Amino acid sequence: MKPFFLAVVLSLSMLPAAPAVTLDGVLNATLERNPEIQRAKSNLEQAAGRRLVLRSVVWPSVRVNVPGGVQGGDRAGSTATKVFGFARGSFTQPLIDAAIPPSLRRGDIELLIAQQQLNLAVEQQLHAARVAFYSARYNRELQSLREKQRQRLDENVVGQSNRYQAGLVDRSAYTAATVEARELDPLVEGARRSYAEAQLQLRRAMGLELDSKATLPEPEGELTFATVDVDANAETSAALERRTDIKLARLLVRAANEDERIIAAGYYPSASGIVTGDYIPVTGIHREGSTSRTQDFLGSEIREGATFTWQVIDNGKVSGAVLRQRKAREINEIELRKLEASVGRELSRIHNELAGIAERHQSLAAGSDNAEKTAVAVQQNLGSGLATQLEYRLAEGSFLKTQSGMLEAGYLQNVALAEWDLATGRYFQFSEDMR
Repeated sequence: MKPFFLAVVLSLSMLPAAPAVTLDGVLNATLERNPEIQRAKSNLEQAAGRRLVLRSVVWPSVRVNVPGGVQGGDRAGSTATKVFGFARGSFTQPLIDAAIPPSLRRGDIELLIAQQQLNLAVEQQLHAARVAFYSARYNRELQSLREKQRQRLDENVVGQSNRYQAGLVDRSAYTAATVEARELDPLVEGARRSYAEAQLQLRRAMGLELDSKATLPEPEGELTFATVDVDANAETSAALERRTDIKLARLLVRAANEDERIIAAGYYPSASGIVTGDYIPVTGIHREGSTSRTQDFLGSEIREGATFTWQVIDNGKVSGAVLRQRKAREINEIELRKLEASVGRELSRIHNELAGIAERHQSLAAGSDNAEKTAVAVQQNLGSGLATQLEYRLAEGSFLKTQSGMLEAGYLQNVALAEWDLATGRYFQFSEDMR
């Protein structure tokens, strides 16, 4: 952890907590204020302008010039001085150009790519906010559990102190009880720091400012564990159609293909229609570069024509660029295939994790009641001298481990379910009550 980040965590952890926030409230705030999402929205607006640039190849080009000046003297063929001005315009329309169809498609794909990039940013930031919310819940409850355990151990320290002063036990029993209670201090402090870090991450995901006067969001509710049943095989095909990153990868392949077609259009001939005209309000004005009066402007005129170009010899300008773009397209295709192939493996991994977490929780739940009853019994026997401090320490440690393990299982299940929603592309249908 960076020193600056640690300093921010420690300073913010001492501030009063903000009003409790729900998971839905966190997700809504993330959608509205998260800086990464706002940046992706801005890129979407830029893509709309880029789309116009890509489509400009099919649009006509219009130019208008308005020259003017003063003409006179013997070299102009007349001793009179004339003030003149006229308008000159040209209109060019592409008629045949192999780049037009791929340019039109590329402009549409550019906008689709920006939209999917926005969707991907939304998914990633919602997932980060959701995991931070669960992490904050987990560390808050873990801190509370360890503080309760420490309180019980402190009570034992007081009891052993009284028994030591009464001469019922030696000093080693009191010392051992004190050491056992103090061993929980770093665990409690670690949970408190982790809780503050999770709150900080939650505030950052929500797009709230990080400063010394900020209050930390307090997640509402507690972690729960519920029996879930997910089908990796059934979800794989649906995930291939829903996942935003796969949609984006497919669009990148299409975009690279259209870029290759645009570059390859340099191989093909192109034709454009041209219309030029001059409007002259006066006559007797010499044309630039003319050598006789017969070449002077006599009045307004319009000329029509066409241009035809075809690159016959290619020195590598077109073919080399096409090969480079083809390489980029092939790389995109390979990455797409790898991404599609990984979907099934990823869903199977999460499915196995959920099954393992469920088995672990079931095992811990089966021994939780016994661990608690044993801890209570040993504590009573310790007060009456029928149990040793070591037995009490082992019983309390076993009880704390069981409770912490069940809490961790609930946290890991919630995180795994969040990863399942991300892997199956469900974040745009996400709600807290989905399962």
